Amino acid sequence: MDYSQALNKLKHYNQEHILKFYDKMPKQKQEELLKQIENLDLEQISTLFKNIKNQENKKTKVEPIEYVDKEKLTEEEKKEYERLGNETLSSGKIAAITMAGGQGTRLGHKGPKGTFDLGLKSHKTLFEIICDTLKKVQEQNGVTIPWYIMTSEENNEETVEFFKKNNYFGYPEKEITFFKQGQYPMIDINGKILLDENGLVKQAADGHGGVYIAMQKNNIIEDMRKKGIKWVVIGGVDNVLVNMFDPIFIGMYIKQGYKSASKSVVKKYPEEKVGVFCKKNGRPSIIEYTELSEEMANDRDENGELKYGESNIIVHIFELEVIEKISKNLLPYHPAFKKANYMNENGEIVIAKEPNAYKFEAFIFDAFEQLDNMSILRVNREEEFAPVKNSDDKGVDCPKTARELYKKHFQIKE
Repeated sequence: MDYSQALNKLKHYNQEHILKFYDKMPKQKQEELLKQIENLDLEQISTLFKNIKNQENKKTKVEPIEYVDKEKLTEEEKKEYERLGNETLSSGKIAAITMAGGQGTRLGHKGPKGTFDLGLKSHKTLFEIICDTLKKVQEQNGVTIPWYIMTSEENNEETVEFFKKNNYFGYPEKEITFFKQGQYPMIDINGKILLDENGLVKQAADGHGGVYIAMQKNNIIEDMRKKGIKWVVIGGVDNVLVNMFDPIFIGMYIKQGYKSASKSVVKKYPEEKVGVFCKKNGRPSIIEYTELSEEMANDRDENGELKYGESNIIVHIFELEVIEKISKNLLPYHPAFKKANYMNENGEIVIAKEPNAYKFEAFIFDAFEQLDNMSILRVNREEEFAPVKNSDDKGVDCPKTARELYKKHFQIKE
């Protein structure tokens, strides 16, 4: 695409300001900008902006979803699921993805979130804690799980260097693959695409739902197929009690015969601000706490359990063929109003002091609605969910709380 073609494309959507500083840019940056413009889906961006202003109230039938409570399984069920799970793990046909595209800003940590030191005497970082779970499968099942780590444009280089510096935590280097999630342009409150400090289109990571299309674009699906992978377990980087390779969970999933499964923990209290599993129009889904009415949040079944109490802890397993199918269907983007520094029309860098722009993110769980059904296993929060999301001064889901739960679970005395 040359300059005139780019200008014509932008004019149609009233976005020609993107080329305002083109003449002042070095040739390399000019070429980069033209490439960005060529790849912009301006029709989609326009539609997303209109949807922010005109939120449609779609009629959605929401129902509770079935789940299995791990603590209520019989010994016979546990043994069968464990046997099936270990057989699956030992088959060499399962891979792991860790979504690690974020920075540790909210923790006061400079660098990728996965490089955050939890504060143990061992000085283990979040990445090393996850690596420990993979090593456990090596020891118990005699196989090495291929480990794929989804980074971002912002933190990829630093993440790769961190692994090299730490000798991949003793895990085989050839079994670790890094790939970057996608990005999406940011727009201001008037729908204008923002420019970054270099005069290029300002972009932000496209959310954890971008994992599917990133796998396809980076040939991860093809790589897995060559390795004979049939199942993929996906988890986040910030849960220090993550148990992605739980044989009971995997065995239950295999036994029930669905294409996907997830783990949940019961809400601490009805008003807890978490997304919960449900069914929307008969399909598995997640409903955000903002969508739950007070009545629904407090509604209980005949056993006194919350009908909408299964909190998402980001531990999902899929058949590879399902991921490939999902990767071909664009997930919906959700707007988030954020602070964004940008270059204004005078070429000045504006430092945002309050939210001023929209970024767009896809959510991994929006793909569930492409499935007929899925397995949900409720697990014990104290044993499997200790997220590191906030700084210690918040007092919840922070390094201090996660560290104490980790030490208690692994019986570490420090």
